[in-house]
Amino acid sequence: MNITRRHTLALLGGASAGLFMPAIARANVTEISAHYSMPAIFQPAQDAVLAAFSAKHPEVKVTYVNPTPTYEDGAQLLLRNATTGNMPDVSFQGLNRLRMFAERGIAVDLAPMLAQLGDPAEFGYSKPILGLGFHGGMQCGLAFATSNPISYYNADLFKKAGLNPDAFPTSWDGVIENAQKIRALGNGVDGMFFRWPGDDWMFSALLYGHGGRMLNEAETEVAFNGAEGLAALTLLDRFVKEGGMPNYAGTADLQAFAAGQLGMMFRTTAQVRSVANSIGTNFELRTTTLPIIDPVKGRLPTGGAGAMITTKDAARQEAAFKFIKFATSAEGTALMAMNTGYVPCNQIAIDDPQYLGEFYAQNPLFQAATKQVHLMQPWYAFPGQNSVRVTQVMVDNLARIVEQKATPEVVLADMATEVAKLIPRK
Repeated sequence: MNITRRHTLALLGGASAGLFMPAIARANVTEISAHYSMPAIFQPAQDAVLAAFSAKHPEVKVTYVNPTPTYEDGAQLLLRNATTGNMPDVSFQGLNRLRMFAERGIAVDLAPMLAQLGDPAEFGYSKPILGLGFHGGMQCGLAFATSNPISYYNADLFKKAGLNPDAFPTSWDGVIENAQKIRALGNGVDGMFFRWPGDDWMFSALLYGHGGRMLNEAETEVAFNGAEGLAALTLLDRFVKEGGMPNYAGTADLQAFAAGQLGMMFRTTAQVRSVANSIGTNFELRTTTLPIIDPVKGRLPTGGAGAMITTKDAARQEAAFKFIKFATSAEGTALMAMNTGYVPCNQIAIDDPQYLGEFYAQNPLFQAATKQVHLMQPWYAFPGQNSVRVTQVMVDNLARIVEQKATPEVVLADMATEVAKLIPRK
């Protein structure tokens, strides 16, 4: 059975495969629990992966605990449960949170388990891929899904505004100009929305795009408070002032876009599948790469999730490793990519066209992120016990710009001061 056929069966039947299996008692079955976040994006992929894994490994029964709405909620859940001992055996956490769980001794070192396989590269775990889950001298996770931010746009609105949908702007100046023309259509239509709320990921896209970084190399001082950081915040300010960007909360931008009331949307590639499904045949959806800021120094953050093991029980660890090894295998990562929009994170799936070659050829909407892989660098993981608080501080300060309550200069100074108080003093 080829991967496309297998994917189709998993996509259609994955959600129910674990629920309707005959209740046959089996000896030597190890039961483990697993947690993930963002079910609106990940549920089809997680269900497909679980169905395929269960068919191949009847000796392991995996049960998903209630998924959390966001990566931040997922991190907070595990931190709370760590104090009570009520932990899932496996957790899919945001790549920028793996470091925190390694530093707190919650994540299990996967290096000994990987060593038993032999050469990890033979299983698709290249050094860069392993590096996404390597922190504090330990392999605390395996990358399950990786992403970068892309451009979504309504080709029909482009045409109505007299714009060429085959020539999407390659600069943010061009995006702002297009947003003005689309907004001029009236009838409640907005030109653009840059997905800034929730965490620091999309801000880092603007910061990295200018060649900036969050902290200095020694991780002792804030580094985003220079020219690159100011340029990033000034651009966000221009989106509001010149591009007319509304202050959408929650999923309001997704709803407006699906309804044909938003011309351009800048978000993670992870939502290609769900965005396309929500639009249906309402209008012609297109995707493309993010506008370039600095063609030499500019980079993009690697978002996504990594699978980590938390259980200290030897039998459950063995079962948990079987599960995450399958989830991050060429077959597992192909199912994940086809059901979401994330970039594959197994080198075999990337290199061998039997896994995703036909899929990408038939689904051009999914190709934008793959064209930006060379620009990807890790989503920065702030050190210390306050990494979650740092993220919230940054989001709260970005809100002041979008709400037009403070200038980029004031916000940059305040954000730098507040973050500096939260990072470890070495």
